[in-house]
Amino acid sequence: MMGCKMRSLGFFILCAGLWPLGSEAADPEVLKRRVPPAQIEEARSWENPFPATPENIQNGKTIFHGKAYCITCHGKNGKGLGDIPGLTGKLPRNFTDKDWQAARADGELLWILKNGSSRTAMVSFIPRILTEDEAWHVILYVRSFGK
Repeated sequence: MMGCKMRSLGFFILCAGLWPLGSEAADPEVLKRRVPPAQIEEARSWENPFPATPENIQNGKTIFHGKAYCITCHGKNGKGLGDIPGLTGKLPRNFTDKDWQAARADGELLWILKNGSSRTAMVSFIPRILTEDEAWHVILYVRSFGK
């Protein structure tokens, strides 16, 4: 019965216009940079050398779902694990979040793949698991979630 009351309250808040719509980045933690301040300018200057062609995005998808096992934490749909009841703390990034997508440069994403993200479960993937070229392709696929 409590679940019904909570759903009704949530519906009321949503209908009353008090709940933020469209953006899942309501938590400011999502928009915090993970690249250290001393390295952010350099990381933001790195540009993806691969164009966002259907073939390159598909290559990134294959790596995301396979070799890089990104789906383990970010899910098949790129939403992270935010939809699993009971999980708290720093959840894997929701790649469908348009605010997050707009706030991050491709070079920052590559930096995370190279260095991991401190105080989260995100570990370094380059060079142990991915080559830098493979990582750039994964980033193309990750960007496709925000469209």
